[in-house]
Amino acid sequence: MKEFLYQSILFANNFSLVYIVLVNSIYFLQLTGAGFSLLSYIKSLRFSDYKRYIESENMIPISLLVPAYNESETIIDNVKNLLSLDFPQYEVIVINDGSTDNTLQLLMKEFDMISFAEPFRRSVESQEIKKIYRSPKNPYLIVVDKINGGKADALNAGMNVSNYPVFVSIDADSILEKESLTKIIMPFVSDHEVVAVGGIVRIASGCKIKNGELVEIGLSKKPLIMLQTVEYLRAFLTGRIGFASIDILMIISGAFGAFNKNAAISVGGYTRGCIGEDVELVLKIHRYMLEKKQKYKVKFLADPVCWTQPPDKLSDLKKQRKRWQIGLMNTLFMHKKLLFNPRYGKIGMLGLPYFWIFEFLGPLIEVFGFILVPISFILGVVNVEFLISFFVLAVLGGCILSVGALLLEENTFKKYPGGSQVMRLLLYAVLDNFGYRHLNTIYKVMAIFSYKKSKHTWGQITRKRLDN
Repeated sequence: MKEFLYQSILFANNFSLVYIVLVNSIYFLQLTGAGFSLLSYIKSLRFSDYKRYIESENMIPISLLVPAYNESETIIDNVKNLLSLDFPQYEVIVINDGSTDNTLQLLMKEFDMISFAEPFRRSVESQEIKKIYRSPKNPYLIVVDKINGGKADALNAGMNVSNYPVFVSIDADSILEKESLTKIIMPFVSDHEVVAVGGIVRIASGCKIKNGELVEIGLSKKPLIMLQTVEYLRAFLTGRIGFASIDILMIISGAFGAFNKNAAISVGGYTRGCIGEDVELVLKIHRYMLEKKQKYKVKFLADPVCWTQPPDKLSDLKKQRKRWQIGLMNTLFMHKKLLFNPRYGKIGMLGLPYFWIFEFLGPLIEVFGFILVPISFILGVVNVEFLISFFVLAVLGGCILSVGALLLEENTFKKYPGGSQVMRLLLYAVLDNFGYRHLNTIYKVMAIFSYKKSKHTWGQITRKRLDN
């Protein structure tokens, strides 16, 4: 019995080590694929004349959907920013999802909104729309006032009211760069098979924003926000690009994503009551297109930038990360029949297995390993060489990914001016792997164990004014 227990613990330790090696190998492949894809994209931009489309009357028009629930701190700056973008034809639809603060009143006052009896087609299900408002000063601004139904429900209502063939979802605490719409629409213009495009999301804290316009890019002085700045670069410049490069992109951020409206309607729109509605919509589109055997593409672009406000307190970070993990679990459980199903091609055989193994079960394995390996060393089950190897590999893989993402940023877009900013980012790219990543892993494990109780709970995060 004693020998069996010893061998079982030894096996568990070896399994943890193999898992760490496998994760690091996947990270390296993502980084390599992202590097090639990013260089190709930058080269295509240099030879592209996309800027001439800004004034073109033949550009595909866009509907911007902004779900808003108690967003009084940021909504005015957000709308001002969206109304000032360089794009020939678009509409901004703010969906007031039954806010209990003065979000609606602020919009009414700032933009002189008046009630408008506007007909619309109920293409997807949503809660009742009470009133629709328009602004004589800004004819392309629409405010929808509806009964509260959650973010997915609000987006469905916005989709119903929208007039254009492509819609872009954007969070109410975010702002877009001037040319973001032109860049994110180009895949739809150049390829009729494109049904969804994700844009990169960056951290706005530390940047100078005046009247809803980004006037200077900077970095926050707060360590927690700096760690998130590096984390976002790593997630978007390696993970998203890497997945898109092999056609298994399954996550388009709800903060900034563009969709063919007909494709979204075909799958019933966003799933109401689902936390993680952005991920779930993308997977629904994959599933529908594969079942119908229709040609389609889901793409990611690293240049059309959305700047967003991150949590600046650990309590809010915890809420956000638990919500993200619960949203992922919702999506995986709802589409479990796709897992290892060859009918769904790369999505079923590569994409979903990755998310099940490394994003859902991975946090449990990591926490188990970080607890078991030191205990095993103390009990004499493993030697010091094994202990050191485990922790070096665990830290080294994350460092390579974070530093690699920063190098990709500096070799391509160079958004952060000055050597001091780059050095600060480099410092936090290393520090990220000494506690912060592991804290997020713990939050994910907490979400897994609280899934039943929290799977319908959105949670509220403190907002601050974008204007600073």
